[in-house]
Amino acid sequence: MLFESSIRKELARSFGATLVVLMTIVITIILIRTLGQASRGSVNPQDVMMVMGYSALGRLPIILTLSLFVAMVSTLSRMYRDSEMVVWFVSGRGLAFFLVPLFRFAWPVLLVITLMSVFVWPWSNEQSQEMKDRYEQRGDLERVSPGQFQESSSGNRVFFIDRDVSQEKASSNVFIASTEKGKNSVTTARSGRIETVGTSQVLMLDNGQRLENEIGKSAIKITEFAEYGSKAGDDVLADGTLPERSKSTRDLIRTPTPANQGELAWRLGMALAAVNFVVIALALASVNPRAGRSGNLIFVLFTFVVYHNLLNLGQSWITVGVANFGPFLLALHGGALLLALTWLAKRHLNWTFRAAATRQLKRQADRRASKAAS
Repeated sequence: MLFESSIRKELARSFGATLVVLMTIVITIILIRTLGQASRGSVNPQDVMMVMGYSALGRLPIILTLSLFVAMVSTLSRMYRDSEMVVWFVSGRGLAFFLVPLFRFAWPVLLVITLMSVFVWPWSNEQSQEMKDRYEQRGDLERVSPGQFQESSSGNRVFFIDRDVSQEKASSNVFIASTEKGKNSVTTARSGRIETVGTSQVLMLDNGQRLENEIGKSAIKITEFAEYGSKAGDDVLADGTLPERSKSTRDLIRTPTPANQGELAWRLGMALAAVNFVVIALALASVNPRAGRSGNLIFVLFTFVVYHNLLNLGQSWITVGVANFGPFLLALHGGALLLALTWLAKRHLNWTFRAAATRQLKRQADRRASKAAS
């Protein structure tokens, strides 16, 4: 009991501290990226916090996996450095006995990582995509910021407004320059408002003037109006298609296309990788007084980055048909687990090449001696 409780308490402290640091870094990066998207008009500035929340929630499985990996390696390395591991080894606890307390501590985190990879990841991506699509599907006049020229979604109109009255969906001093059906036109009005007619948005202009001429001709047609209606944007036809990362796991299983299988391999791979990292952490944990404390951490981060990049690379391979779903999962995650267990057994049994060679030479000498005696 003392053996397991002491390890779990230190793992909990290290895991919590690592998680807070990584979450702070990731949220800062997401904030900068989301603000950049909002400045480019891809995200509604009012929805920045929501988009940040969904993005952070979707990346939480990766953060939890890395936090668990770093916490285990740093805790075990600290025990090596302070000679606590020697005490446990002398008391009859080999290195392989640490797997039990490590998995007893890690299984709730592994369960959360699995559930979030399978269910929360697609849900958060779907919510973020819906918010971005809804913002992209707003009317052309709604895209315009007062005092700025803004191109329409179709690219054939330029809008300008002097003042925006958002509550009334109206604007003052409206300017529209358009090129349609071989004609250039410039329309100005004192005010404008948006009205929805069927599936279309219509910009109703009041007290204005319209200049129109055909391209390549000098004749200009000038028209003054008290009220004029102009289509403010293209009709939005929802095709109901979602990117693979936004589809539910059930839909991926029901429709086993290469792209869906690649996404499914990534989600399942996150859960399998988290389990493998527990074994890898125990196999890699050590201390080298000459390398310092940061040397082991750098190697841990390098291992995580390589494993995660192989997971992303396998997803692309499955999508393009280079690899198959089942063989890839078995090769990557099964191979990583086998390699980690082999390295762990080597350290647990103190295998060395010199000792193996010495034992082999001793066996050969014993055989020769027995043959000579017979």
